[in-house]
Amino acid sequence: MFKSLKWRALLVLALTVVSLVYLLPTFFEMPSWWKEHLPDDKVSLGLDLQGGMHLILEVQADKAVETALDRMAGDIREILTEEKIPYGQLERQGADKLLVEILDPSTKDKFNEVLENKLSTLDKVKVDESAQGIKFELMIKPKEAEHIKKLAVDQCLETIRNRVDQFGVAEPTIQKQGEDQILVQLPGIRDPKRAIELIGKTALLEFKLVDEENNLEKALKGEIPPDSEILYQKHENKETGEVTRVPYLLKKTTLLTGEYLTSAQVRIESQFNEPYVGIDFSDIGAKLFERITAANVKKRLAIILDNNVYSAPVIQEKIAGGSAQITGRFTEDEARDLAIVLRAGSLKAPVKIIEKRTVGPSLGKDSIDQGLRSCIVGSILVVLFMLFYYRLSGAIANFALIFNIILLLAGMAAFKSTLTLPGIAGIVLTIGMAVDANVLIFERTREEVRAGKTPRAAIDAGYSKALITIVDAQLTTIIAAIFLFQFGTGPIKGFAVTLTIGLIASLFTSIYVTRLIFDYFLIERRIKSLSI
Repeated sequence: MFKSLKWRALLVLALTVVSLVYLLPTFFEMPSWWKEHLPDDKVSLGLDLQGGMHLILEVQADKAVETALDRMAGDIREILTEEKIPYGQLERQGADKLLVEILDPSTKDKFNEVLENKLSTLDKVKVDESAQGIKFELMIKPKEAEHIKKLAVDQCLETIRNRVDQFGVAEPTIQKQGEDQILVQLPGIRDPKRAIELIGKTALLEFKLVDEENNLEKALKGEIPPDSEILYQKHENKETGEVTRVPYLLKKTTLLTGEYLTSAQVRIESQFNEPYVGIDFSDIGAKLFERITAANVKKRLAIILDNNVYSAPVIQEKIAGGSAQITGRFTEDEARDLAIVLRAGSLKAPVKIIEKRTVGPSLGKDSIDQGLRSCIVGSILVVLFMLFYYRLSGAIANFALIFNIILLLAGMAAFKSTLTLPGIAGIVLTIGMAVDANVLIFERTREEVRAGKTPRAAIDAGYSKALITIVDAQLTTIIAAIFLFQFGTGPIKGFAVTLTIGLIASLFTSIYVTRLIFDYFLIERRIKSLSI
């Protein structure tokens, strides 16, 4: 029996040590050797406790459908060229239609066959025939459009999550809300403006040739060639804040996009010691980039992000190896944020901020003070009641209660959970339920003592008879908490997390730990009566 007690005590001791290892970084600044070899995760405070930023973003999913149609227009051009079907006008009209002009009426049947076999996501809604040719109005199928919109929202959610993770915000909340909205909560954020710019940037990276065959001055007066466009490069004077815009006449055709990027890193230019962003392409992207630069030596290739020209260097020779660089007189923060959005990928549709709130740290301090005060006052009242009503047995229950709170907080640190104001309410509820389990055991034990049983027999009977009731009550509450976590929103999840971890710890402390202490006094100390 002594061996049994020893091993049970060793288990409790080991769990105590592990709990302290996870819990100490929350309350103390640990030395460097600790951070290298031991867990350094802290119990993070939620938005309602430490302040931060609350955003609701609306994904403009219709733009994703427009982008898909533009991409289909490019595919149609390639297909018509391969099938040798002469065409004239080919462009998107509005948000959901494509206009395709077939110049040779005799190829109408062939085009219909292509439409059926290779462009099955498009419906033919209108056909106009004339001596000059046949005009087809094509519309993307409703089911396909809905799929594109849903995919755009899901991809935006994942992209924003990747950006925020790389930005370094501890325990952010990023989740879908409704059909096309995304909730973003960033606790403890210190630079809201920078965070908003990082989250909302579309980050569509494109490479286009500068149109050097046509006149820029005429284009600025309105004479823009049909296959060209005007985009601008912005220069900001860091001292005065003055912004100048340099126009570029560019070919509309995108030669390469950021979808082929594998990495983007901030590097320092050796000559002027200025930061720039070095980018590397995938194998396919590297081959495309090599082919593009080989075919356009001595021409200027513009690097464009979200319709802003960052640079337009002259291609001096074929560039192999799949690497390039984006320069633009960046600060280190600007270069780092640009690298983050390029690594995380572009948003598949623009996002619009429809709600923005900044929670000040003073609110967080008040919330923490009130929450801690409620925990402390509640705990003191419970401890005093247990000591007064159950005497030394109450002291054992109080020890188990303190151990329960240590296990709860250590569990939150281990699972990288966030402590919110509802989470503090979960801790208070856990304290009550932990004590309730011991009350059930002690009342059963009292009944057995009154029946004339020995202390050891009374303890055995008390624990065995109360066990089913305790497990049933706490297990059903844990199941309810799991459902709250699965289907609830942020604050409700915070309550569910602390309640679940606390109840699991409570089952261990109220049944296992207190029984171990009673067994020690009954078996080793051989006490003759119970103080209960």
